[in-house]
Amino acid sequence: MLFVFIGTSSLEVSAQKRTVAGVAFSAKSIVNGESLVYNGAGLREKYTFDLYVGALYLKRPSLDANKIINDDSEMGIHLELVSDKVTREKFVESVKEGFENSSHGKATQDQINMFMGFFKNEFKDGDKINIDYTPGKGVVIKVNRAKIGEIPGLDFKKAIFSIWLGTKPADKSLKKGMLGRL
Repeated sequence: MLFVFIGTSSLEVSAQKRTVAGVAFSAKSIVNGESLVYNGAGLREKYTFDLYVGALYLKRPSLDANKIINDDSEMGIHLELVSDKVTREKFVESVKEGFENSSHGKATQDQINMFMGFFKNEFKDGDKINIDYTPGKGVVIKVNRAKIGEIPGLDFKKAIFSIWLGTKPADKSLKKGMLGRL
């Protein structure tokens, strides 16, 4: 009987967290008071280096990247750095390139500059970056749970989510993972 109890306890713990590449993500997240569910996560690699793990949170699970990008409901992309190779400069340059490749929405140059300007501090392994969207409000950016900025507009949300989920994503494997396809 004790064996069954231990097995059940382990299942409950694993149902609360999702672990990808050593990074544990909660099964749920709250954005603007709305409960979101973990959709999937994946590892961002470049030149054989593990850089960060990204997870996608939605109101309802979905495999459809276009629907997610265009949806005007609460959602979030949560990143956790897993390498000291991710510097602030490299992150900003990578996101800038992502906006250039963005297949949806429209980010103005002012919005891109504002977004880049939020990242003034150096990054370190273990830093968490949340990019959360709220309809009628816009995209809120947090680093290690502290709000560092907000950019209004659904078009900006579409453009920034397209960096990871669009037709030219930052990393195809990461996109598959975030869509729950791995």
